[in-house]
Amino acid sequence: MPDRRENPIPVMLYKAFVYGFGGLCVIYLVAPIVIALTMSFTSGQTLKYPPQGFSLRWYAALLDPVRSATEHIAAWNSLKIAGLAVLGSLIFAVPATIGMTRMKRSAVGTIEPLLLAPLVLPSLVYGLAALIVANFIGFKPSLWLTVSGHVVVFGPLMYRAASVVAQGLNPSLAEASTTMGASWFMTLRRVTLPLLMPGILAGAFLVFIQSLDNVSVSLFLADARTTVLPLRMFALIEESLDVRVAAISGILIAVTLVGLLVARRVLAPPRPA
Repeated sequence: MPDRRENPIPVMLYKAFVYGFGGLCVIYLVAPIVIALTMSFTSGQTLKYPPQGFSLRWYAALLDPVRSATEHIAAWNSLKIAGLAVLGSLIFAVPATIGMTRMKRSAVGTIEPLLLAPLVLPSLVYGLAALIVANFIGFKPSLWLTVSGHVVVFGPLMYRAASVVAQGLNPSLAEASTTMGASWFMTLRRVTLPLLMPGILAGAFLVFIQSLDNVSVSLFLADARTTVLPLRMFALIEESLDVRVAAISGILIAVTLVGLLVARRVLAPPRPA
């Protein structure tokens, strides 16, 4: 009988390519984060790699309400815009998700690309276009105009996350609730929304992080008084290569990692008993 054993050479080449290329991609993604964190602990006076010594002085300087007052205002503005963007995304994405589940597939195929279009359009182009339209109709750059821009650009992320969960829901659950005498509002509050909550929370996390880190939309739609953290970081780099930029990056990285761990813990499916 012919030897049908698998030739080990192609398998070894395949594993070498997958693991080698995958390892390079991981290094490419992780290396900038490690370098930014390392530079934030330098004892030197400027951004430099490798860092000179080890110190927490720049984190202390960043937390100093006198020296870093402008950075604190920018951070508060960014947090406020991100929180309002999450709230605005909830207002439009959740009803859109529920409505799409009750429409015909042909209608969904026509409308859904329009809802997801801002994810494809470059945010820099949208920011400039939104500024032109706002000036044309008489609106000036402001906090609320920035929030509306973030809702338009990042709101589809929440819709996408919630719609993935909605596609796996059993429609008979809502029908059973209605059959047993529950009103549409009670069915929405007690059945539909709790089932959609994992997608809503995941979408809220994505919108918050993207809004907090956005530059292009805020650059065009924020006024001079609404300084946001990413733009302030660019200003610090242009002015003096301030090491506080690396400290800000370290805090943002830590917040993102904690958020991912919490989301993984909260959104994980329950283990079977």
